[in-house]
Amino acid sequence: MIARQSKKQQGISLAAIALMMVLAQSNLIDVYADHMMWIAAAIPSTALGTAIAFAGTRYSLTIWWQLTFLTLTQFIIGPVIALPSTTIAHVIPSLDTLSQGWEMTFGAFKYLISVAPPVGTAYGSLMAVWTIGLWLAFLAGTFAISDHAWTSAIAAIPLATAMAVCALLGTSHGWHRTLCGITFAVLLIIWMAWRLELMEWQRWFCALVVVTLAAGLAVGGSALASPHRLILRDTYNPPLSPYDYTSPLSSMRSYIKDHRDDTLLTITNLPAGTPVRLAVMDWFDGSVWNLSDSSKASDCANYQRVGTTISTDERGMAFTATFTVHRGLADVWLPLAGAATGVQFLGKDENSPFYYNRDTNSAILPSGTSEGLTYIESGIIADTPTDQQISTAKAANISQPKALDVPNAVSTLASAAAGGQSRGGAAAQDLAAMLRSSGWFSHGLQNDYPSAAGHGNYRVNTLLTGTTMVGDSEQYASAMALMARELGLPSRVVLGFLPKDEDGDIINARGKKTSGSGTEITFTGDDITAWVEIKLRNLGWVAFYPTPKESKIPDDSQSSAPPDPKNLVRQPPVPFIDPLRDQTQLRGQSALSGTDAEAASSDESFWLQFHQAARTAAIYSSPLWITLTVCVLILAFKALMIALAQRRGSPRTRIAAGWNALRTLAVQSGGMPLSGTRRNQAHAIAHQFGIANQALQQLGREADYATFSGRNITPAQSTQYWTSVKWLRTAMLRSMPRLKRFRTQLSLRGVTVRISRQSRSPSRAEILKTGSAGSIHRTSSASRPSRASRDNRHQYQSQNTRPADPSRK
Repeated sequence: MIARQSKKQQGISLAAIALMMVLAQSNLIDVYADHMMWIAAAIPSTALGTAIAFAGTRYSLTIWWQLTFLTLTQFIIGPVIALPSTTIAHVIPSLDTLSQGWEMTFGAFKYLISVAPPVGTAYGSLMAVWTIGLWLAFLAGTFAISDHAWTSAIAAIPLATAMAVCALLGTSHGWHRTLCGITFAVLLIIWMAWRLELMEWQRWFCALVVVTLAAGLAVGGSALASPHRLILRDTYNPPLSPYDYTSPLSSMRSYIKDHRDDTLLTITNLPAGTPVRLAVMDWFDGSVWNLSDSSKASDCANYQRVGTTISTDERGMAFTATFTVHRGLADVWLPLAGAATGVQFLGKDENSPFYYNRDTNSAILPSGTSEGLTYIESGIIADTPTDQQISTAKAANISQPKALDVPNAVSTLASAAAGGQSRGGAAAQDLAAMLRSSGWFSHGLQNDYPSAAGHGNYRVNTLLTGTTMVGDSEQYASAMALMARELGLPSRVVLGFLPKDEDGDIINARGKKTSGSGTEITFTGDDITAWVEIKLRNLGWVAFYPTPKESKIPDDSQSSAPPDPKNLVRQPPVPFIDPLRDQTQLRGQSALSGTDAEAASSDESFWLQFHQAARTAAIYSSPLWITLTVCVLILAFKALMIALAQRRGSPRTRIAAGWNALRTLAVQSGGMPLSGTRRNQAHAIAHQFGIANQALQQLGREADYATFSGRNITPAQSTQYWTSVKWLRTAMLRSMPRLKRFRTQLSLRGVTVRISRQSRSPSRAEILKTGSAGSIHRTSSASRPSRASRDNRHQYQSQNTRPADPSRK
């Protein structure tokens, strides 16, 4: 069905396409969690895509110009909207804007898959919705305004692709997904019925009933279907294994020893008395506490890359604090307080990717912390439960990895300390109170009371069964966490900074006033502490501090033996290894390999630098080589079309295609469309390029003879004809200036032929309307041959004889 659309009809089609495209992209609203920024990217990209498709209806704007507009829109306008921080005055694109825009054109899709929503609008993530809206709206719009009605139906393919891609990149619940999906489907059906002229408005009531029933079936079917929705993000396994890192608790003694009085971290506007956590560990392998690997399906291993916005269910006091890392704090564990709702890096580190664990409220920065790192955290400080609430709470039921090689003394002393208490908050309180009251404090450094480092099974057994229960938070936290496990309490060890006084107790007076109305607190290496968290029903993870007061130092005049020594098992003999240090499992510092880190060789270093330099050069030179790639593709496409025209079809068809190749080249050079007989076209081409008219006239006569004579044409004749065509095409190109010749070779004008007629076929409604009155009397100009065709056919059919192979002069 061929029917030229009026400008009004094309406008209606493009408006319907734009509306359906926006409905498809609505699946990404809750992914960004920023309605205004989503609107700023989705609406303009869709509008520009449909506008560029509409521009193709003008004869002067060929497909080449459309591709140029699409390229400029994708790589200049898109990055300005998606990366406003890299622009000049938020309007003019800089070199970083263009290079990052090119990189995030493809990287934004990977970012949406790998980052847990809401991802925010940082790092150029809006380039994903911009790319979808621009290119798929252009494709759908191009098909929608086609003169061929059934070709317009192909527009449903880009629309369905947009709906599927956005759903796969979205979330499991979506943004009003049922309403948007039904509206999309109903609008698509109505538009296609109108475009294919199947819409019978006089039967509007029946159509309304059908649409209502379809919508009802869609809603009912979605209600009965499985609520599970396929999301690519759910099947993505991030290349990060926290177990590959060395135990964070093993580095505690080194911070205290090397940076006891050095400022490691400064925080402004942090609520008073708030702990800052570095890492959370839930697996004891007999030697160290560490983060369990992902194979154990533990909460502590669930690190996901996040954007600037982080979702949380925590309730409490909201805060916004600025963290500044100083020299000495160099690790992959990012200091954070409370439950983070957003983290924004400043300065040169603003695009640093990091991983966050919503279950432990801890983060990993793969690039590592370093001096000068500054970031802003927005978060929630949960309310602290009262002692009464803790004592009456029961233990939560969760799955944790089993602790290995636990000393017998742990179980014995845990049972004695709990004193028959139920397995809940009261038992945890008794464990912490027993260790605080019975133990003594010492870091074991120079001038301190002797105390071995480590927190493995040997060191914990020494703490509980030795002649003196002495140690610091590393040992006491490890011991209490293991004792809690023996009583059936879910436990984990936390390492972080505590705003404490000389006794090691948390105080609110550590911070100081700044010049404004804010506060500032500094943490030194001596503030790094380990504590225990127990998960209780309706309270979540509750912190316990089993370490004795830091002012409680043992001496010879006081009894420092562990409680109830008769109930404890006999101390095992000293092992052959050094008892002062635990066996630290060596693991690589990379989250990707899990192998031991080794110094790179000179060859590896060279190739690493070469790869980095090549990648940087490729990104910054992307506008140049993208343009070159497009040019090469166009030249290859046109060469393929010429080759197919020369070899495909009968000899008669090949000769006609050869003349069309000459005619198309003349049009691509900027000339007006050629009309009339081939004799007139040959004269116009000769005049335009200043070449011999005789050769063109001869080729035109041979094409007419092959088309209208009805005589047999041999393959040799078509081959000889194409030889002359190629010679003339070369002459035509050589006659042009160099710049015009290059533009002609890249022009796609006339490559695709638009099929159009002045009249159209009657619609079904018209047939039904006129059927009772008799047959339809209609004159179609398309049904009559053109005057030039009749003249040519009469000329060659009137000749009785004609040589099969006309000679050339």
